[in-house]
Amino acid sequence: MSQSNTQQGDITLSAAEDLSGKEGYLVQIVDSSNVAEFALPNARTDAALFVLVDGGDASGDDCIARPLSPDRSARLRLQGTCSPGNILVIYPPDGTNDGKVEALPAAAGTYRAVAIAEEVGEDEQLVKCRPASLGLITVAAA
Repeated sequence: MSQSNTQQGDITLSAAEDLSGKEGYLVQIVDSSNVAEFALPNARTDAALFVLVDGGDASGDDCIARPLSPDRSARLRLQGTCSPGNILVIYPPDGTNDGKVEALPAAAGTYRAVAIAEEVGEDEQLVKCRPASLGLITVAAA
């Protein structure tokens, strides 16, 4: 099968919102009037499977993001703490911490798992992790 008009590695799209200073945050591709743009996740279950490398200066600017891939580690902005081996999931978007990750909580809910921590992590750290497309994980109520 032939593959044409494809590329490997980082991609450049415009920002659907202001992504300045958001390097290390997760972003997703969204449809903006039939044009692909980057945006922060709006829900824990969004397919935010890219890490922002260059957030530009304002909404509409070109941004660069790297697809999460298990063949290379990534550094993602952490909310809270984590230990090596913890599953990292999208932190619940709240308008302030959108695009961050956290260790899989024990609270009941459905979470998008995106990586495994490779080191001890502290709040606001760009924690080293190994991307792992584990999909949605549902934690049942105890």
